[in-house]
Amino acid sequence: MKRIPVSSFPVLATAVVFFLLFTAASLSFPGFCSPYVITDLFSENAFLGIAALGMTLVILSGGIDLSVGSLIGFTTILTARCITEFQLHPLLAWLCALIIGAAFGALMGTLIVRFKMPPFLVTLGGLFLARGLAFAIKKESIQIHHSFYDSLDNVRIPIAQAELTFPAILFLLLLLRIIWLLHYTPFGRTIYAIGGNQHSARLMGLPVDRSLIWVYTLNGLFAALAGIAMTLYMDSGNPTNAMALELDVIAVVVIGGTLLSGGVGYAVGTLLGFLIHTTIYQITYFANLPASLGSITIGLLLLLFILLQRSLSRIQR
Repeated sequence: MKRIPVSSFPVLATAVVFFLLFTAASLSFPGFCSPYVITDLFSENAFLGIAALGMTLVILSGGIDLSVGSLIGFTTILTARCITEFQLHPLLAWLCALIIGAAFGALMGTLIVRFKMPPFLVTLGGLFLARGLAFAIKKESIQIHHSFYDSLDNVRIPIAQAELTFPAILFLLLLLRIIWLLHYTPFGRTIYAIGGNQHSARLMGLPVDRSLIWVYTLNGLFAALAGIAMTLYMDSGNPTNAMALELDVIAVVVIGGTLLSGGVGYAVGTLLGFLIHTTIYQITYFANLPASLGSITIGLLLLLFILLQRSLSRIQR
């Protein structure tokens, strides 16, 4: 009988936690296990899931990015102002936002790789820079009124009696793309190798520097996509959007079984971490409990999974 590799234990633990959590909620609250609730988990939080997919690449490579929340907020206010005040078509506004997001990520990746700067400090600087730029664009919220947004609101996939919205569809399509990228391309295998041991990856002749720059570029692109998804969900842009969301994004990835040290993790695990995160807040809504209890539960789960990762690292050594 083939043994389960130790590296799969974190994502298996995540799957068990989600199964127990969702089962307990379904038994406790009538209507919890319904198509409406399940689709809401995706539709109302698609921007979080999209950002978490980009962060999965970063953490798998052994890095971290603290700027994603600020970049999401920047994207929402930039997109809203381009559409409402500059009269750009939403597609053109999105293109501008995606280019800026990717360039922002590429800049941070270049600083990290070329100047050997710590990712924590570089992306912390990016956090303040992106948030400051967001407030420089506009200090107040901007409502988006455009027929293109109205038409996208009608793009839905029926699931039983419920529906998946366009941002949720985008999240699931990007999830499939990331699974393909990580497991079926040389770039994905290089990310795992870099996260496992960057020095060994260099000795094997892998393009470490170029790959790391691409990782942060893609993460910036995904943060911009998350910002666009947020404008679709809220029909507005605000410089205060996604404040401290980077912490939720990192929590989703770590609870999903991706090791903070890099080299171990799966995009499917990130999906499970996302579902655990959204299910916990859905439970607080059904139980009429304060949202702060959801944050406390997420914090405890995060600590539990970090301890699990620590134990697995010792076992592997």
